[in-house]
Amino acid sequence: MHYFRYINDKLCCEGVSVYSLARRFGTPLYVYSQATLVTHYQKLQSALAPVEHLICFSVKANSNLSVLRLLASLGSGFDVVSGGELQRVLAAGGEPSKCVFAGVGKTEAEIEFALKRGIYCFNVESEPELERINRVAARLRKTAPVAVRVNPNVAAATHAKITTGTYTTKFGIPFEEIESVYARAAKLKHVRLRGVQMHIGSQITTVEPFEEAVRKTVPLVQSLKEKYGIEFFSVGGGMGIVYESALASGSPRWWEGPAGKDLLTPTRYASRLVPLLKPLGLRIIVEPGRLVVGNAGILVTRVEYVKRIGSKNFVIVDAGMNDLIRPTLYDAYHEILPVVRKRNATFCADVVGPICESGDFFCKDRVLPKVEQGDYLAIMSAGAYGFVMASNYNSRPLPAELLVNGNRVAVVRERQRVSALWEDEKLAPWLK
Repeated sequence: MHYFRYINDKLCCEGVSVYSLARRFGTPLYVYSQATLVTHYQKLQSALAPVEHLICFSVKANSNLSVLRLLASLGSGFDVVSGGELQRVLAAGGEPSKCVFAGVGKTEAEIEFALKRGIYCFNVESEPELERINRVAARLRKTAPVAVRVNPNVAAATHAKITTGTYTTKFGIPFEEIESVYARAAKLKHVRLRGVQMHIGSQITTVEPFEEAVRKTVPLVQSLKEKYGIEFFSVGGGMGIVYESALASGSPRWWEGPAGKDLLTPTRYASRLVPLLKPLGLRIIVEPGRLVVGNAGILVTRVEYVKRIGSKNFVIVDAGMNDLIRPTLYDAYHEILPVVRKRNATFCADVVGPICESGDFFCKDRVLPKVEQGDYLAIMSAGAYGFVMASNYNSRPLPAELLVNGNRVAVVRERQRVSALWEDEKLAPWLK
């Protein structure tokens, strides 16, 4: 569910009118609902209660400091994939002892920084990485906690660019090689085998791929526990969200999902996996990102022009692919709603941005309420992989970010100044 709804035909985030936010803070504008973030985190926490567990929020989904501080205050750990993400977590008040460090290309500097800060574990993606971690730990006279990432070769029914659990991707070590890798790793003097990890992909909307991967991996995990005394099994993240809501049909209720749709919820996820995991007697780590923040954020944009070419309509807005790249990068669907609902006629249109690329679009040939220049639109479910993937392409400043808590609003990132785009650049001496 999320806490965006229409009140008197005005879209509201919790107790605040989105129209008022757009008028006050300008557009493009990211708006996050604190109640949605908290609710989603707590639902997963409750669902996993039958097993000892640690939720490590995937920082790459949304790395705003206020989002991280809020989750840390709820007891969350963090899944980081770079030294920069780890430093963000620390700046937000996160505990390094609750951080797992993933990613296939960890540098020596990143490994050293993480070891000095005392992270919970490295999720290791290759044997050369194991050897590097061992060398760095030896130089620092430390023992590095590691978990090797198992690639179970399970195909998740998701987009090819976010599939990670098959042998055609760069991630992890093939299932059949894991036992021998652990045997060799056990001989490294500055490495401690703390756990085992897997992750099969992102935006997975059915429980079956997770269940298949866990069923396949559990016997291996049990064997590794008996041989090396590992203490945790990380099943990764990847739980998807629904990008369509009841709001588009005019329903006044808060989002519960399209009628009759078999949604993947934390409860359904846990009901199938907990019975398989509990007998292991290990701490279970999950690494959700989109599940927690995806439906908690929207991107608000202003209609600049409505253009017609032949039978084709274009709604040209002030947000672009540099602000939200998912539609063009992943062919991703985002629901687009009027900030003020007029209940007028509909038309078929492309919603496009100002970027000089044909790929700069948010939807194509979609039936939408007729809009006019100056109207505001909300691009829904933009809380995950939205701002974090934004860029300055076409020398466009990054949008502002707001966090709403009931009737309270805070600017959690100021709109970037245009002059900031080149403040780190210097003219070559011969050009002065």
